[in-house]
Amino acid sequence: MANSFRLPQWFSSLASSLASSLGSSQTQPHPSQSPRLLPNRLPRKFLALGAALAVAAVALHLRPALAAPASGDPVWVGVSGPVTGQNAQYGLQWKRGFDLALDDINGDGGIKGHPLSLDFQDSQSDPRQAVAIAQKFVGDPRILVELGDFSSPASMAASPIYQRGKLIQFGFTNSHPDFTKGGDYMWSTSISQAEEQPLLADFVVRQLGLKRVAVLYLNTDWGRTSKDLFTKAAEQYGAKVVAAEGYQPDEKDYRSTLVRVRDAKPDSLVLISYAPDGAQIVRQARQAGVTLPTIGASSLYSPKFLELGGAAAEGVHLDSNFFPNDPRPEVQRFVTRYRAKYQQEPDAFAARAYDALLVTATVLREFGASREAARKGFAQVKDAPSIVFGKVAFDPQTRRVAQAKNVHLIVRQGQFVVWQGDAPKVAAK
Repeated sequence: MANSFRLPQWFSSLASSLASSLGSSQTQPHPSQSPRLLPNRLPRKFLALGAALAVAAVALHLRPALAAPASGDPVWVGVSGPVTGQNAQYGLQWKRGFDLALDDINGDGGIKGHPLSLDFQDSQSDPRQAVAIAQKFVGDPRILVELGDFSSPASMAASPIYQRGKLIQFGFTNSHPDFTKGGDYMWSTSISQAEEQPLLADFVVRQLGLKRVAVLYLNTDWGRTSKDLFTKAAEQYGAKVVAAEGYQPDEKDYRSTLVRVRDAKPDSLVLISYAPDGAQIVRQARQAGVTLPTIGASSLYSPKFLELGGAAAEGVHLDSNFFPNDPRPEVQRFVTRYRAKYQQEPDAFAARAYDALLVTATVLREFGASREAARKGFAQVKDAPSIVFGKVAFDPQTRRVAQAKNVHLIVRQGQFVVWQGDAPKVAAK
């Protein structure tokens, strides 16, 4: 983004009124002049008001200066993700994050005066459909960067096509450790499961003090890899994984699995799940009398988990890379706008989508609007704006953002709140 700021119309109008009130005979200083050269006859009330307005301008994280709204032929970015199907709620969160980012980017002049536009194709996060979309995007010279797919298995199935077609595949939610190993056109701002699962294990074992852990995991490549990484880290920290049960993506009845988990006599239940299946698991667990302290991977962090889990979600612990109560001004600006537009809290997937488009726009602006320029740009970009990480630069070897961090959360009174260090409790039936 540019370093200067464009003042909004209300600010400019007010400034003009203040200048008029001081009298037409006063000479206005150039903005580059030292504060010592400002007229010393300014009344204190105007100085105070001016200072307050300046602070407000910065706090609002105003857009770059002198950039007219974008016009002309669009610059296209392709998106492969779930609009329908089991994971459609994640595609909806993506779209909302994208829309807010497009408002910012195109309000700031787009990509060198051209509006940024998205071609959002529905993959249902199915590997076969992701492959077909990859073929379409690679064959369309308008598409300069591709975002997605939602799940690592879908993205990784399509990666060879993007690599051969020399089109950046920006898998911003792809945490599988092998995703970026598919070639030098695969990049991600998602924390690798090789980093995230040890963080989750640390939370479960070292911070919550749980020692006999049962793991329920989505039986996909992502879920199995995450389970293996979690198990290895938990055992290194001194815990024992007494049960590990996989389930299919379309599974709806978890009762027999939960009986096997209960019979292993664990002291906790860890869910490597997405929000819809995780919510159904906790509901059926409580109905079956399984009231173990429950901890979820960051993929549970979604309003959908609260909605579908209902009272059974109460007391569930989880990690997240993003939390809307983060006090940083850029986070609060995003959250405020999201709430105003959609009347709900943004989740991590909306924030990641917003971030992904800001990073992409930064690359295309700074390095050029072509596929080859984008490839070079992802390797070289520094300090791209991010509400999750603050600033983004990629490790050129791993092609991932390096700043791994998590926020520890708990569900209380139907809301996600920051965990304050209290001991885990048995859930209510």
